[in-house]
Amino acid sequence: LIRSNTCGASNCMAFLPSPPMAVSFRLKIAILLGLLFGQAQSARLYTEEDPVVILSSDSLKQTVFNSSSAWLLQFYSSWCGHCIQYSPTWKALAGDVKDWEQAIRVGVLDCAHEKNFDICKEFGIHFYPTFRYFKAHDNTNDYGKTYHGADRELQTVRQLMVNFLQNHTKQDWPVGCPPLDPARPEDILSLMGKKTEFYTAVIVEDKDSYIGREVILDLMPYEGLAVKRTLSSDKLLMEELGITSVPSVYLFHPNGTHTIMNVQKRLRFFFSSFLKLLPGNSPPRPCSVLSLGRMDWEPRSKVYMADLESGLHYLLRVELATHKTLEGEELKTFKDFVTVVAKLFPGRQSVVKLLETLLEWLVSLPLEKIPYDAILDLVNNKMRISGLYLSEQVQWVGCQGSSVALRGYPCSLWTLFHVLTVQAANRPDALANTGFEDDPLAVLQTMRHYIGTFFGCQECGKHFEEMAQESLNQIKTVDEAVLWLWRKHNQVNARLAGSMSEDPMFPKTQWPTPDLCHTCHEEQEGLHVWNEQMVLAFLKQHYSASNISPKYSSNSQPDPGPPAPDKPKAITKPNNNGHLNQNLKPSPDNIPKHQKRTDISGAGEKHIGVQIEARPGMGFSSLDMSLCVLLYAFSCVFLMFMFFFFRFRSKRWKARNYRPYV
Repeated sequence: LIRSNTCGASNCMAFLPSPPMAVSFRLKIAILLGLLFGQAQSARLYTEEDPVVILSSDSLKQTVFNSSSAWLLQFYSSWCGHCIQYSPTWKALAGDVKDWEQAIRVGVLDCAHEKNFDICKEFGIHFYPTFRYFKAHDNTNDYGKTYHGADRELQTVRQLMVNFLQNHTKQDWPVGCPPLDPARPEDILSLMGKKTEFYTAVIVEDKDSYIGREVILDLMPYEGLAVKRTLSSDKLLMEELGITSVPSVYLFHPNGTHTIMNVQKRLRFFFSSFLKLLPGNSPPRPCSVLSLGRMDWEPRSKVYMADLESGLHYLLRVELATHKTLEGEELKTFKDFVTVVAKLFPGRQSVVKLLETLLEWLVSLPLEKIPYDAILDLVNNKMRISGLYLSEQVQWVGCQGSSVALRGYPCSLWTLFHVLTVQAANRPDALANTGFEDDPLAVLQTMRHYIGTFFGCQECGKHFEEMAQESLNQIKTVDEAVLWLWRKHNQVNARLAGSMSEDPMFPKTQWPTPDLCHTCHEEQEGLHVWNEQMVLAFLKQHYSASNISPKYSSNSQPDPGPPAPDKPKAITKPNNNGHLNQNLKPSPDNIPKHQKRTDISGAGEKHIGVQIEARPGMGFSSLDMSLCVLLYAFSCVFLMFMFFFFRFRSKRWKARNYRPYV
């Protein structure tokens, strides 16, 4: 900022350039102003990544006029200080009401942009920011209704949006907007004992409450649920439903049963979250999804060892197989990964012992490159060392998807690193003498390098690297590392919510949900906020060793014995999708020769898998066979040398002792 003071003519003249410098001075000023204006033009307050609709002179009228939904627009200027300060609130508002878009949408238009000068003048925009409401189905080319209130807090503006919607008539009511007026008591009572194809939630509230209307709008995109509201002033209805305090939610189930919902905090966020999590209630999908058939879902309050071991199996036996030889940065990344997992993984003894043996083997080898086959032989315990075992059976439990193409391995990889960050926080001495001691970034840097080097989804690796470059260096403690990974996982969930990779049975919501940790959630000025102190406590408990269930873990550990010929083994390729999320199939050109893809059918499902073919060798690896051949050749050469040596020596002895007869 440049502060200008009043001054007399003589004083001001002292600051003017001399005539020979005037042209140069004006040129510099013009260049400076041009640069400042250019920065103002390029420094947009809103981007395509924000949850607002960015409009311009080309799109404003055709988007807003005669729209099927209502609109709330902010006309702003990118150089306006108040607009800059208010932009986080506007973005938060747009994100908070993103599920309302069938009824009302939030947009912005930058009047500081040169091509928008005329449209802002036409709409009579004189001050910034200016808020304008536009009704749905308005074909009168009306320039909207301006909000003149001084209170521009998020909750106030959100409630004004509700009021604006209710000011619509039946003729211009937004197409996708459900009724917001209170339902009649007789309509509510008629649902008693009635079987339907969907849930019906009735919010009972006071006359001045906005919770019911906001929850109705929150649940608009969700199928399988109808939300209504009624007022607490009807005492007979309150008595019939058994409601003694408001706001409350009364839920009618499809099978005809009905009950009061037990919600820890009587706030809009908690009501909406619980209703969104009802079985079978989900937003519409962009495409149909093939069901697995198995629907006996296990509780999400536990972490399952079967998921962790299935993830390690896929990582070590399938994903790593696309790299025939590990050397340089790849080998270092793999060694770091094995180090962190071997020291922190809270698994079964047979798996931990295998990881520790793999670590000792990697550390003891002075080689600059290691063939993948040698790693696979150790993982498969070809040496028949007692107590080493990692199941080749894939069994998703907490990571099971509703389709073979959903969740699975990416879910297990997230879970694995969440567990490792918590273990690093709970066991500070576990990484002693590894080179990672006293490093709060040990697990996260290992995850970062592994995903960038080995993870099959290249785009996912790029996104994770961008998140790491953005804020990873700000972490100073292991507790901050636990929270960082949680924030970034939620960030990925928010980005992929509603995408084709989302499982309709398990929508990508912000986690933990209130049913898992209600103390993690709070509301401030009508907006949901996280209580990160409670989130950290929850994460440390949820991903602790004591909360990992052994249910469904494979117990078919083979007995140690003499090496036996290899038999064909099918390694089932786990499900994968994109939240670390793309297709993770190894390329045909990169799969080792002893592996080939095949379709494995069973139990009415078709799985994509990798089959290991039988090879000769009586249990020996290719490295063992190569050493045998080398030793055999050396022995042959040595025997030939000894044969010719003794034969030559014998001839010399005969010549020296020869006595010719005279």
